[in-house]
Amino acid sequence: MRSVCRRVMATAGAAAVLTAVLAAPGAAADPVDTTGSGVEVEIPGPEHGDAAGSGRTRVPRDGRDRPSPRLSAAERTADGVVTKLLDHGSTGDRLDVVVVGDGYTAAELGRFRVDAEQMWAELAAVEPYTTYQGLFNVWTVDAVSNQSGVSGDPGPDAVRDTALGSYFWCDDIERLLCVDQAKVDEYVAKAPEADLVVVLANSAKYGGAGYNEPSETLGYEGISTASAGNERSGQVAIHETGHSLGKLADEYFYPGYPGFEEYTGPEVADSNVSVLTAGDMAGQRAKWHRWLGEESPDGGTVGTYEGGGYFVTGLYRPTDDSLMRSLGRPFNLPGLEAMIAGFHRHARLVTAVTPTERPLRLRDTARVSLPRLTGAGERPLRVRWYLDGRELKPLAGRTWVRMSDLLVLLLDLRTHKLSVTVENRTPAVRDPEIAKTLRSTVGWNVRL
Repeated sequence: MRSVCRRVMATAGAAAVLTAVLAAPGAAADPVDTTGSGVEVEIPGPEHGDAAGSGRTRVPRDGRDRPSPRLSAAERTADGVVTKLLDHGSTGDRLDVVVVGDGYTAAELGRFRVDAEQMWAELAAVEPYTTYQGLFNVWTVDAVSNQSGVSGDPGPDAVRDTALGSYFWCDDIERLLCVDQAKVDEYVAKAPEADLVVVLANSAKYGGAGYNEPSETLGYEGISTASAGNERSGQVAIHETGHSLGKLADEYFYPGYPGFEEYTGPEVADSNVSVLTAGDMAGQRAKWHRWLGEESPDGGTVGTYEGGGYFVTGLYRPTDDSLMRSLGRPFNLPGLEAMIAGFHRHARLVTAVTPTERPLRLRDTARVSLPRLTGAGERPLRVRWYLDGRELKPLAGRTWVRMSDLLVLLLDLRTHKLSVTVENRTPAVRDPEIAKTLRSTVGWNVRL
């Protein structure tokens, strides 16, 4: 649970505000409700408007109590089939996205794969995904439903027999698209690995949800749900990855709602929300101080803009209108830095092509592969080779080394350690602590 949400809980009258807002037709935004049991999800913003979200609520983890679909023999054969939609390397070295569809019959699985390709294309069009596509694998898992479509579409009384139990009108909020998380996990577990999960509903109705608590069993960072046939729902899913991968707070707020006028608590942990003004931030060298005054991709200059983390005053955001506030916008500079850090938590910059399990001999060659970064402003990855911890500077930049080239250094017949370190020196990261995480190393024992 996010730190800002915990402090909202402590605000007097928050529960009463939630009840009033949910009852109000056409409300622009719904404050946070983190009371009760279940799992916390983010509510997407209203369909007509730019708000990226409308706060959070808690919903049943297992969704509605419905039996699993009864499938024919042919449908069972198709159910659970795993396809690698995008292949950039081994699962251990890449950030693996698993896409599962709901409300697709066996005859509609071809359309599901097309929808999954379109979802990835939309996500990959947003930085920093565009630059770092080479760090990702994308898997699809076919989930066969008895009926086409999902519950709650077009209205709350519509019920569909589907594999994942997806339904709109979750928590009585029309656009909130929830799932049975246990059923989702059954399908996700069929993929070799999952770091992030997307559930695509076979629907054109606007909606989605962000399950941003890491999975205790499968380890993925979160689930984003979205309608495959609605052009705005994909943006909701991208916003949710800002929470799950970037660990970013929401930058929107609730004008006019009691309990959210002013934040008076201590500094929050989220990297893109702060109690500090620009002057205090610069003086204390805190939060996004390294980006102050820089032009940001979402427009304007990085500073401290009052309003964020759901509060109108008392908390500041880095820019006026980033993706963490409004749909269809880019991440701001601090957000880009956080997302890049999130990518590198799951993906490695170097993969050993030559197996590392056995010692290398005189006739062997140590080979590695590197991901391709596509951003125009990116610096080349720095590649450095070491023998017993001492850098072999003439080999810098190479992706292979022949052991015969090292003969003079290996004549003592001892076992030596050869390693290669690859570092991403992107100008999009200024925090030295994050920069330390943007490097990977592989190594071999060498004995002539």
